[in-house]
Amino acid sequence: MTIRALTYNAFSLLGRNRKRTLLTVLGIVIGVASVIVILSVGASAQRLILSQVTSVGSNLVAILPGYSDENGPPASVFGVTVTTLTQDDADALNTIAEIEAATGYVRGVGTIQWANQSTDTTFVGTTSDYLNVESPELLYGNFYDESDNRGLARVVVLGYGPYQELFGNENPIGQRVKIKRESFRVIGVLDERGVVAFQNQDDQVFIPLQTAQKIMLGINHVSFIRAKVTNEQDIPIAIAQAESILRDRHNISENYENDFSIRSSAQALEALTTITGALKFFLGGIAAISLLVGGIGIMNIMLVSVRERTKEIGLRKAIGATKNMIQLQFLTESVVVTMIGGLIGMLFGSLIALMVAIGAHALGYEWSFVIAGDAMVLGVTVSAIVGILFGWYPARKAAELEPVEALRYE
Repeated sequence: MTIRALTYNAFSLLGRNRKRTLLTVLGIVIGVASVIVILSVGASAQRLILSQVTSVGSNLVAILPGYSDENGPPASVFGVTVTTLTQDDADALNTIAEIEAATGYVRGVGTIQWANQSTDTTFVGTTSDYLNVESPELLYGNFYDESDNRGLARVVVLGYGPYQELFGNENPIGQRVKIKRESFRVIGVLDERGVVAFQNQDDQVFIPLQTAQKIMLGINHVSFIRAKVTNEQDIPIAIAQAESILRDRHNISENYENDFSIRSSAQALEALTTITGALKFFLGGIAAISLLVGGIGIMNIMLVSVRERTKEIGLRKAIGATKNMIQLQFLTESVVVTMIGGLIGMLFGSLIALMVAIGAHALGYEWSFVIAGDAMVLGVTVSAIVGILFGWYPARKAAELEPVEALRYE
């Protein structure tokens, strides 16, 4: 019999027991759909995470206080206060030819008030180089300059969120607001930026670095430094020079480790790609276990089918059918069942992934609907393999039946 004839015969036989076929197919549908959903949602989540990192800028370098090796974060990431970095360090980095701008940052949390309106916010102390490092757009007014920083000026640039909370759509330039107990004059408003690197960039206000250090927080160090490298390909050179300058400034001898850590966006991107990729396929592997369950179901159903059709097998062998022909017939039925389940599973999995994307968009995430080609190929391939693996034993058992015994079977 040709493959076409075997396939047609398989569809005819499976159609006779529709309920049984439906239940058999269901296990494969659930397994393939689970794999498709996890791989597709994983690919979408990976794209979201990577887009958040790249939106910060692929040519940025962060200097964090505290030592760490290449495989771990510094202590400051875990909330440990390390005071090894200062704005003077950032100023020293500005002498590196490959660095366009560098600035220190400190942060605090407080309530900002205007008239009878108030909202909780994060105040960020930084220098005027923030404009060159992160390139925000101004909606109203101007950013403060270095003279404001040196003079401990009580001026503030509002993020879009606090601006909307306090002033609605009114121009706030010249108004005075209170952050904690200190009065600040509004000199600018940043345009809406949204979520960048999983941080809401609009829920912040910006004040001069020294004002934040000496008046608001009572400290002399900075929480971290961020530098913008002129060209992305110069990042390794900039990192090497920055490390040399900071070691010299901190009087670190040759045999001692750094008291700071330098990380680039490119390094973070590479690490995240590796982690999210491994996690995606690990979860896909777990979901594929349901295919194993579906495969066992197929094997059981095919064994029942062999038992029910024992006389038919004996008759076919009596009129000249070979073992290979009988085996191929039952194997074809098994593969047809799994392929039908695989195709339906891919359809349902794609629909579920689409619904997840729509839901994520409704929640405000920049979520892409991704159906990975490897997921589709995996779905079809695994379906065929499951059909062959779990259909082989019943098919072999049918092929080994003796014609005389099969015809006598009741």
